[in-house]
Amino acid sequence: MTWALVLTAATVGALHTLAPDHWMPFAALARARGWSPLRAARTTVACGFGHVTVSALLGIVALYAGLEVIKLIGGRLENLATYLLMGFGTLYMIWGLRRSFRRDPMSVLHAHDHHHAHGHNDHDHGLTEGSLFVLFCLDPCVAVIPMIIAAASGGWAAVGTVVLAYEAATIATMVVLVTSAHAGARVFRAPWIDRYGDAVAGALIVVAGVTVQVLGI
Repeated sequence: MTWALVLTAATVGALHTLAPDHWMPFAALARARGWSPLRAARTTVACGFGHVTVSALLGIVALYAGLEVIKLIGGRLENLATYLLMGFGTLYMIWGLRRSFRRDPMSVLHAHDHHHAHGHNDHDHGLTEGSLFVLFCLDPCVAVIPMIIAAASGGWAAVGTVVLAYEAATIATMVVLVTSAHAGARVFRAPWIDRYGDAVAGALIVVAGVTVQVLGI
């Protein structure tokens, strides 16, 4: 039974990560901010860890508080997190547009190649990553909670194994999707991308949030 739960947890972890809100924000921001592949992967791992850890903690709390209560709380957090993601994307898009219109077009042309070596992420100070981390911590996956409760009959070792399987599958899939999308996005190079990249990234984040909300995934 435990190994069946472990396999199920890993499968759920990998499949739920295919939703665009789990990878598109990282890929879009990484391209817009000129992040290196390592920075994109590092940010994804940190946010993924926060996301799955909160999910696991809710599952453990459910052992004492009851499944229905925690599923209700988790569901509301998921809904709230989606709206917060759309809000973040909207604000980031507006900031990107304002920044684009204030920039000298000629400076964008001259800085185009130089941007990929240094990028304006030198002035980021981790604010973007910090915002993403908070958003993902507020977005638990309630689907793993029943599996944690089912594993509890096998003791804490079984619970820990299920949590680790879910966590590893989720983070690994997120990193693969983000790094693949980031690599693909880096192929496209043009002055307008450097100028309007932040606005486009914000719009893509909004689209990801709307897609998840409409499809209920």
